[in-house]
Amino acid sequence: MPDGFETRETWPFECLRCLYVWEEDFVLRHLSDNHGNTVEIWLSSGVPVPPPWSGACCPGCGAYHVTSFPAGYLARHPELVPGPEPDPAPLFVPGTEPSRVPAERTPLPGRLLIALGVPLAIFIGYELYANVVAAAHPHR
Repeated sequence: MPDGFETRETWPFECLRCLYVWEEDFVLRHLSDNHGNTVEIWLSSGVPVPPPWSGACCPGCGAYHVTSFPAGYLARHPELVPGPEPDPAPLFVPGTEPSRVPAERTPLPGRLLIALGVPLAIFIGYELYANVVAAAHPHR
């Protein structure tokens, strides 16, 4: 019959790519069997996961270039923990003078078609014109 106990650990992380800082809570199960073999199982939200020092992924940008801090580090350095995101300012508030709203950009496929289509149309037009002129005035 396996014997063991659980501990709860909070690990602070920082992404070295986007500098996002966050904490993750883990449950660490320490189990041993009748033969004295021990194993540690790391759980996050009840799901077995690799240990925090191997393979942590940034929830901000998805990078795996992540470092961890000692336990309790962020509690001693609250300036590293990002605050809540500020609400975006409204573009128009009724009862005020409307400000100039920036025009929305054309979606990329439309811009790409224009960027490719205009030079292509000019080239085809020139070729058609050159062939019509050449047909009208054959070389002697």
